[in-house]
Amino acid sequence: MLTFATKTTSVTPAAPAERDAVADLMGPREEPVSGAPVWAPEAAGLLLALILLSPKDPKEK
Repeated sequence: MLTFATKTTSVTPAAPAERDAVADLMGPREEPVSGAPVWAPEAAGLLLALILLSPKDPKEK
């Protein structure tokens, strides 16, 4: 049978620099996933104008 001796150790508070380093490691960093273009609301007018000005499909007789 194994027994483990336990003893209490006092824990000292971390220095501010150590806390900042740990916070930097734990914090999520926002990095771009891809360089794909994203939807922009201000482009809606331009897209609508391009759709309205696009040539019509020929009608079949």
